[in-house]
Amino acid sequence: MKAAQAGDTGAYARLLADVALRMRRLVRRRAPWLSPEDVEDLVQDILLSLHQARATWDPARPFLPWMVAIARARVADNARRYAKRAAIALEVSALAETFCDIPTNNTAEAVVNLMSVRTAMRDLTPAEKQAVELLRLREMSLNEAAEASGSTVAALKVAMHRAMRKMKARLRKD
Repeated sequence: MKAAQAGDTGAYARLLADVALRMRRLVRRRAPWLSPEDVEDLVQDILLSLHQARATWDPARPFLPWMVAIARARVADNARRYAKRAAIALEVSALAETFCDIPTNNTAEAVVNLMSVRTAMRDLTPAEKQAVELLRLREMSLNEAAEASGSTVAALKVAMHRAMRKMKARLRKD
């Protein structure tokens, strides 16, 4: 890493290859539920994080603990996303109703749902409406939405949380 920070591209390529091998083992050990493709995605995410944070490493300190701290954070992020996806899948699978393929029923339900959502969105502030539009309707990531809106990720999270709370309350009331 010292050589890579000094501009040695060959050393940096060797470092990344070595780190990738070690991180694959670490990820498989810490997240055994992941498929091989998900393991590779997570390793790539770790390598990207390393690349972005490489200037923050202090050569006076050991490299491996610094690298493992980055990897642990990425594994934890992935575990949270995995748990959230699993909870949503479980919630959806627990639905008692079936969905009809008859186009007229789908259209009528869609119109009613759209009207309910529009009604529920009336009570939102402009920032909350923008958060719902960017994050739910356009399905942007938090970073993309923050860049598009000129806001921060934290402000978007707060606006989205408040918007969902208000909309749920309104839909329950109606």
